[in-house]
Amino acid sequence: MKAVHIRDLDGPSTVAIVDLPSPARREDEVLIDVHAAGVAFPEVLQTRGLYQVKPELPFIPGAEVAGVVAEAPPGASVRAGDRVAALPFLGAFAERVACPVDATFPIPDALGFESAAAIPFNYLTAHFALRRRGRMSSGEAVLVHGAAGGVGSAVIQVAKAFGAGSVIGVVSTPEKGRTALAAGADEYVLVDGFKDAVKEATGGRGVDLVADTVGGDRFTDSLRCLAADGRMLVIGFTAGAIPEVKVNRLLLNNLDVVGVGWGAYAKARPGYLLDQWAELLPKLESGAITPPIGGSYAVGEVREALEAIERRQAMGKLVLRLRE
Repeated sequence: MKAVHIRDLDGPSTVAIVDLPSPARREDEVLIDVHAAGVAFPEVLQTRGLYQVKPELPFIPGAEVAGVVAEAPPGASVRAGDRVAALPFLGAFAERVACPVDATFPIPDALGFESAAAIPFNYLTAHFALRRRGRMSSGEAVLVHGAAGGVGSAVIQVAKAFGAGSVIGVVSTPEKGRTALAAGADEYVLVDGFKDAVKEATGGRGVDLVADTVGGDRFTDSLRCLAADGRMLVIGFTAGAIPEVKVNRLLLNNLDVVGVGWGAYAKARPGYLLDQWAELLPKLESGAITPPIGGSYAVGEVREALEAIERRQAMGKLVLRLRE
């Protein structure tokens, strides 16, 4: 089978396309013929050895796929021939992958493979962030950093699908602002001066939740955007720098800073991913959640896809096509 290999830690430009034997599945796994795989920031970090998961070289990257079940164990919730999305967490950039049964999900007939591959990592993260960690209630206002990116656009759509009153995206350019609006944001503000723009947009009240996928030097102003009893959701640090909190700011307005470690949480709770998918599936079927695809790349263009993310050029979710 055709697959992508990370052979060294010199960055996206050195990943390779290789031919490998098809994997065998274990008793608790499903074997999937992969049609599309999601491409995300962790894969970029893995090409430089900067991600917390550091497999032995060489390895096949990729955390999420969509395709058709080739084999499934007896009693599994899916069977051969079913269209699915799945979370192998590693090995997705290949024509075939084995995936745990409880991380394999049915997809609606109307959902294409590229869109389906864009869902698991970002939308389950967004669902966990807003519903479990952020305790989002109907009618609340949500501010989303990195709103034109894969996770940011997922947060926008999940927030709206589950009843947010308003969603404001924070972006670096008007072009990215239009992407955030297309994902479902009610409005966007530019990162330069975003605190004052958010205060103006909310009539001075602020927002109930801030979803921060970026980190860096905008963190303190994000806290200042929160209304009383607001929650700051720490999802990632694509800016590179990890901010620090002056806790007196939390005391003054009864604010929470909440860590969003979806992967570790789900891994320790068998069945949680399936519960999440069951909540998301009606939103997928209704069209309330429709992942914006920012770019679709043939497997031979994997370097370009990774470099687009590394250079902050990607808007929406990028996907890799494993079968044409």
